[in-house]
Amino acid sequence: MSTTHRDIADPGYGSADGSGVIYQEDVVRSVWARRLLAALRLVLGFTFFWPFLDKLFGLGYATPSARAWINGGTPAQGFMKNAEGPFAELFKSMAASWADWLFMAGLLGIGIALLAGCGLKLAAIAGAVLLFMMYLAEFPLGQEGMTNPLFDSHWIEALGIAVCAATYAGDTWGLGRWWGRIVGNGILR
Repeated sequence: MSTTHRDIADPGYGSADGSGVIYQEDVVRSVWARRLLAALRLVLGFTFFWPFLDKLFGLGYATPSARAWINGGTPAQGFMKNAEGPFAELFKSMAASWADWLFMAGLLGIGIALLAGCGLKLAAIAGAVLLFMMYLAEFPLGQEGMTNPLFDSHWIEALGIAVCAATYAGDTWGLGRWWGRIVGNGILR
């Protein structure tokens, strides 16, 4: 192992500037890789933020105006009440107004964190939980018409957010560097 290699899991590891804060350049050496990771972060952020807006205002894409949350719609309950597969009854029993609030807060929080480049570790955890719950509600194993019996886009999105958090993708084209100076390398980073 070369003397310049450092393990980012080592709590004593810090950036080359001596501040102790890890920056994206410490983890990802290629400028193009950093830019691609930033682009991935922005696309994933919009993937969460857009459904929040559409479900809130009923912009007519996945949610018609009449079913908008501001018009009395139920953004999570409709999905949960139509759950399929072995976990369907669990999700149907959880369909309530608190689920709408939690779902919408998750979409908004994860989307803003990814778009801003701050709080990516929390966004990765929250995103993984939200996406896993959505995956279970649509559990593909044994269902007709599914293109893959185990994996779908929920897995790709969850892994993408985790990669963005692990590589400090918020430092490029985001507020991650500034945020890192404030909160350090902990879970809020």
